[in-house]
Amino acid sequence: MDTHSPTRGNRALRDRNGRVWLDLTPAVFIGASTLIVLFVALSLFYFDDFASGVDVLQAWIANQTGWFLVLTVNLVLAFLLYLGLGPYAGVRLGGPQAKPEFSRATWFAMLFSAGMGIGLMFYAVAEPLYHLARPPHGADPGTVAAYKDAIKTTFLHWGLHAWGVYSLTGLALAYFSFNRGQPLSIRAIFQPLLGERIHGFWGNLIDIVASVATLFGVATSLGLGVTQINAGLNHLFGLQVGDSVQIALIAGITAVATVSVVLGLDKGIKRLSVLNMVLAACLLLYVLLVGPTLFMLNGFVENLGLYLNDFFYLGFWNETYTQGHWQNGWTVFFWGWWIAWSPFVGMFIARISRGRTLREFLAFVLLATTLFTFVWLSVFGDSAMYIELNGPGGLVAAVQDDLARSLFTFLEKLPQAGGLTEWPQELIRASGILATLVIISFFVTSSDSGSLVIDIITAGGHPNPPPAQRIYWATTEGVVAAVLLVGGGLSALQTAAISAGLPFAVLLLLMMLSLQRALAADQRAGQAARV
Repeated sequence: MDTHSPTRGNRALRDRNGRVWLDLTPAVFIGASTLIVLFVALSLFYFDDFASGVDVLQAWIANQTGWFLVLTVNLVLAFLLYLGLGPYAGVRLGGPQAKPEFSRATWFAMLFSAGMGIGLMFYAVAEPLYHLARPPHGADPGTVAAYKDAIKTTFLHWGLHAWGVYSLTGLALAYFSFNRGQPLSIRAIFQPLLGERIHGFWGNLIDIVASVATLFGVATSLGLGVTQINAGLNHLFGLQVGDSVQIALIAGITAVATVSVVLGLDKGIKRLSVLNMVLAACLLLYVLLVGPTLFMLNGFVENLGLYLNDFFYLGFWNETYTQGHWQNGWTVFFWGWWIAWSPFVGMFIARISRGRTLREFLAFVLLATTLFTFVWLSVFGDSAMYIELNGPGGLVAAVQDDLARSLFTFLEKLPQAGGLTEWPQELIRASGILATLVIISFFVTSSDSGSLVIDIITAGGHPNPPPAQRIYWATTEGVVAAVLLVGGGLSALQTAAISAGLPFAVLLLLMMLSLQRALAADQRAGQAARV
C-alpha cells in the first residue's frame, strides 16, 4: 500500500480561492525553525565567541562520543548484511505488484548525486594527499606505505560505512511508507516501538531532530561546495576569494536550487541528477585518459584489496592505545556528517525506490554506489598521489596551502603525469571549467533535494508540500551555510555536522530494532510483500 498520508498533526492553510499554500505539522515546523533561527542569531550576535568556540565543541564531542559513532556505523553494516542475505531479502517495497518509478540508470544517478556529490569533488584529491603527508597509521610520510595507508583510509571514509547509514534510513522509510501505509516521515519508522505516540510529543521530537540534522548536514556540504567553487573561479578567472563572494555564490546557486525544488522531483531534481552524472562521467573519463591510466586501473584493483584486507581493523580503529587526536578531525567528522545527512539522503532514496526488493535495494544503494565511489577515488586519488610521488609534485603543498583549490592545481599538473608535456593550455582550462560546473550542479542538487526532504519531514510526510515551504527551506539552508562559513569556516562546518549527527545516531540504533520488529511481525501475519 502506498498512501503517503501525512501525519495526524498536520494543519493546512488556504488562500481565498481555496488553494493550499501551507500544509505542515506546526510543532515540527516551528520547533525546527526555532532551533535553527536561534543558532543563526547567536552566531551573528556573539560572532567572536562563536568563531573561537567551534573548535572546542568539536574536540569535546569527538573525544567523548567518537567511540559511539564508530560502533554505530559498524552495527548498521552488520544489520544490513543480515537483511540482504536473510529471510527478508525478497520483500518488495510497495507490495508484490509494485513497479519501479525510474529506470535503474536514472535511479542510480539520483542515488549517487544525492549521496556524495559535493563531498567527493572536495575530498577526492585532497584527502589522499593529506594522508600521504600525515599517515594516520604510523607509516613514514611520502613513502609507498603511506600511499597505501592514505588510499585505504580514504576508502574507509567514503565506502560501505557511509552508504550503510544511508541505506538503513532509506530502507526503513520506504518499508514503513510503501508497505505499511505510514506517512513518509522519520517518526513513522518508530511505530513498532512507540505505537500511537508517534503522533504526539515523541514523534514530533524525532522529526525535529531529523530536520535539524538534515539541515546542518546539507549546509556543511553547501559550505564546502561554495569554497571550492570560489577557489575554482579564482583559479580560472581571478575572482576574489572571500566571504562576500562566497555569500553571493550561495545566494545565486540557492536561487537556482529553489527553482528546481519548486519544479518538483520529475521536472527538476531528476533532470539535474542525470545532468550531474553526465558531467561527472565526462570529468572522470578526462582524468582517466589524460593521466597515468594504467597506474589508475592497477590502483583500483589493489585499492580494493587493501580496503577489504584491513576492513575490520579500519572500521573499528579508535586510537585507543596511541591516544592520538587524528581521528577527531577525520573519521569521527565523516561519521557525524554521514549520520546527519542520513535523514536527507534516506528520505530521498526512499522517495525514488518504490518497487525494489530489499535485495535489489541493498545491491544498488549499498554496493553499486560504493563501487562507483571507489572508482572515482582511485581515478582522482591515485593519479594525485602519482603526481606527488613520481612527478611533477607539488600537490601536497597545494593541499596544505588551500584545500579547496587543490583540485584545480591537480588538473593543471595531470597531463605531465600522463606524459603529455605539450598538452594545450586551453584543454587544461576547459577541464577546470568542467570541474566547476560539476561542483555547481552537485551544489544545486544537494540544495534542492535537501529542501524537499526537510519540507516533507516538517509537513508530516506529505510527499508534495506546497512550493512556499520548499522556498523557505531552500533559503534557510543557504543562510545557515553562509553563517557557518563566515563564523568559523571549515571547523564550523565540521562541528555542525558532528553535533547534528550525534543525536540521530541514537535514532539509528532504535531504527534497526523497529524495522526488525516490523518485518518479523508482517512475516508472521503473512503481510510482508514478497517477490
